[in-house]
Amino acid sequence: MDKLRIDKWLWAARFYKTRSLACDEIDKGRVQVNGATVKPAREVKAGDSVQLRNGAITRTVTVLGVSDKRGPAPQAALLFEETAESVQQRQQALEQRRLAPEPALTMTQGRPTKRDRRYADKLRGDAWGDRWSASLER
Repeated sequence: MDKLRIDKWLWAARFYKTRSLACDEIDKGRVQVNGATVKPAREVKAGDSVQLRNGAITRTVTVLGVSDKRGPAPQAALLFEETAESVQQRQQALEQRRLAPEPALTMTQGRPTKRDRRYADKLRGDAWGDRWSASLER
């Protein structure tokens, strides 16, 4: 076997858990073969360059072999080779994510307490006053 559908290859190489997920990503234009957007039926062969985006990470791999059977991860790793640029970009993205501040830490106080809410209402001049109903009658 020297050629295989791209969706089957992505599934066998363990980039996506199911073929339908691979098809969805291909249809969304997140997978390119030799620089061109493709359809799931596009055939790949050894030597093709595949660029795929999985989340925020973009990977560029070279197809080394094709297999229509999904095997263990060490066997799947033999089907492709990631380019040096792709590995470097992935490492930089991981480092940036690691050094980025935790979003929850940017909140200084969090949710206001009941006491804080009452104080804010008092400063705003609560329009309800002593009324418990929205009607204008007192």
